[in-house]
Amino acid sequence: MLRRRVVSIALIALLATGARAVMACDLCAIYEATEAQGESGKGFLSGVAEQFTYFSTFQSGGHNEANPDGEYVSSLISQAFVGYNLNKRLGLQFNLPIIYRAYGRDGAHASESGIGDASLIGNVRLYEKLGERTSFRWTALGGLKFPTGDSDKLNPAEPDFAAGIAGHDLALGSGSYDGLVGTGFFARWKRLFLTGAMQYAIRSEGAFGYQFANDWTWLGGPGVYLMLGDKCTLAIQAVVSGESKGQDSINGVASDDTAVTSVFLGPQLNFTWAGRLSAQLAADLPVSIAASGEQIVPDYRVRAALTWRF
Repeated sequence: MLRRRVVSIALIALLATGARAVMACDLCAIYEATEAQGESGKGFLSGVAEQFTYFSTFQSGGHNEANPDGEYVSSLISQAFVGYNLNKRLGLQFNLPIIYRAYGRDGAHASESGIGDASLIGNVRLYEKLGERTSFRWTALGGLKFPTGDSDKLNPAEPDFAAGIAGHDLALGSGSYDGLVGTGFFARWKRLFLTGAMQYAIRSEGAFGYQFANDWTWLGGPGVYLMLGDKCTLAIQAVVSGESKGQDSINGVASDDTAVTSVFLGPQLNFTWAGRLSAQLAADLPVSIAASGEQIVPDYRVRAALTWRF
């Protein structure tokens, strides 16, 4: 059937739990399930989205500098999600991140682990047109992030671990209720396709008077189906993603080491089977990163997602 053959891919993008190292994982889960909604009617779906990010590039004032103290952060986020499609247009989804971070400098090493900030997302298929040669789908989402993650690292009384690693980089949660809105599209002509997505996170004040800045994230790119059959599909895509985030604040006072503008580029493989299973595997390399103050920024990211529709 055409609905099974024209299978959209995961759209990755956002920092939904509040800390910088969590970038892109939540929307990996959110958009994977949003696109999965378009392939089935009423019913349940579940899955997991994984992202590993390695940070060791030191920036000062937006420029790469030497990292004499050997600062690093290894961040692994496992984003479990479960959703229910009310019908072919409307769906709900609950996301729960499980986070592990190892970090160090000059022989000092530590780690943080636990659940992050959960989110509840509603998604809607605004428009869809399917044909033998072309198809188009436009979706939107909106939701709320809850303060379920540990936010103790945001305590301003605690000293920074290193020049480029502060409490906001390590906190598992923000202590705030935040709004999430976004939209995405999928367009296909024969075996070629194009995707795009964006999301805006609206932050409120959280633990210890700390407020993460509003955050805009986006991604998209062209791809081609290598295999397009009745039972399974395999596609490869070039994904460009980016983020623009302003300065966080503490009790209304701006923090000078929290703003970032970044662009990543990398390949992504997408696989579906029998209209029920979909999987993604991707790698992202930074094309441009400019961070304010002194921060360590990503060297690379590796992403994966798996969704099963019941």
